[in-house]
Amino acid sequence: MKTILSNQTVDIPKNVNITLKVLVKGPLRTLRRDFNHTDVEELSLLGKKKKRSRLDKWWGNRKELATVRTICSHAQNMIQGVTLGFCYKMRSGYSHFPVNVIQENGSLVEIRNFLGEKFIQRVWMRTGVAYSVSQAQKDELILEGNDIELVSNSAALIQQAATVKNKNIRKFLDGIYISEKGTVQ
Repeated sequence: MKTILSNQTVDIPKNVNITLKVLVKGPLRTLRRDFNHTDVEELSLLGKKKKRSRLDKWWGNRKELATVRTICSHAQNMIQGVTLGFCYKMRSGYSHFPVNVIQENGSLVEIRNFLGEKFIQRVWMRTGVAYSVSQAQKDELILEGNDIELVSNSAALIQQAATVKNKNIRKFLDGIYISEKGTVQ
């Protein structure tokens, strides 16, 4: 069954500009996404005092209507990214062998002594993601950036590099895990 009209609105802050091709300009950075593969007809700007953006989908089935919410969620994440920025905090957990995480020129993370291995795991950060070791908390990594997909992808790469292999994961709980998600400011 097709729905005649489905629409959703996104509130836009005063210091952010958004265009029809989903180009978001804010005080921190400019983010761009392309949604040409979707079949959504309109992205219109509403309001004079309070800026709002409305996305419409005419005569859509269930899967096509789901893209309306997806595009609006992406737009909200982009607006939050260019105004506040995203911050992921990761903690390393170990039982016997202390995991050493070394920062190399801000874009390369080296994981040493994971489960006593001599092999060094190297993880490259995605472009636009800043990485630092926390001074306040022991064994804590801080990933910051404006694009939530790049920050979360970098965190996932670090977590996958420090994964226990060929052992019982119920017993060997060593690894680097995400402990907190939030905004920079």
